[in-house]
Amino acid sequence: MNAQLATLAPLPAALQSPTWASLHHPTRRRHLGDFLIGAEALAHFNQLLVRLRHFPLDPDQLATASRELAGQPSPTRPAGIQQRLQLAGTVEQMLSDATWQPLGDVIAPARVVVDYVHGQHALIPGNLPPVRQLDDAILVDAAWPHLAGEVDSYLDFCRLRAIEAELRGCAVGQFRFDRADWLQARRAEAGLIAHGRRVGENSYLPTPAIRSFRVY
Repeated sequence: MNAQLATLAPLPAALQSPTWASLHHPTRRRHLGDFLIGAEALAHFNQLLVRLRHFPLDPDQLATASRELAGQPSPTRPAGIQQRLQLAGTVEQMLSDATWQPLGDVIAPARVVVDYVHGQHALIPGNLPPVRQLDDAILVDAAWPHLAGEVDSYLDFCRLRAIEAELRGCAVGQFRFDRADWLQARRAEAGLIAHGRRVGENSYLPTPAIRSFRVY
């Protein structure tokens, strides 16, 4: 899994620019279908966006995005929302993994995402397909510039930890493997790849070579 938004289905265009409202002469709609967007809920949501250094949204942007999603043929949750919820799940896994120590400036935006996804102050109720959890997806987009590098590092940590578990013949969690061990394993893996290239071997690592970067 690559933790870059460029690889995901985009969210509606109305959500992508702080100048969208002025450029498109909004009609100031405040409804998502029959649901009236609450002023207090939107103010709270925009406070979170500002904390993440993202521009606030107005009701018309959300209403326009809702209409765009409603016009898509998907019978379930749109791909752009589903993919970002999966990223939110990875962020939650990263925070709850006691063997991973996130960089300090990542913890606050990661908490904003996880707390909102599980919180009781949703901007959009859960009974409004296909816009259900669109607000969660928007928040993931807003937080991602702060999280992408760390999530990519965590996913690589999980990859190398799984290799280490296989080499040891035991389950993940039955041996020590933390951020320092991951960095050591990365250096060893990079050295083996560079050596393989120098001697004309294939770009992938055969099993005997992989065993060489076991962490002790």
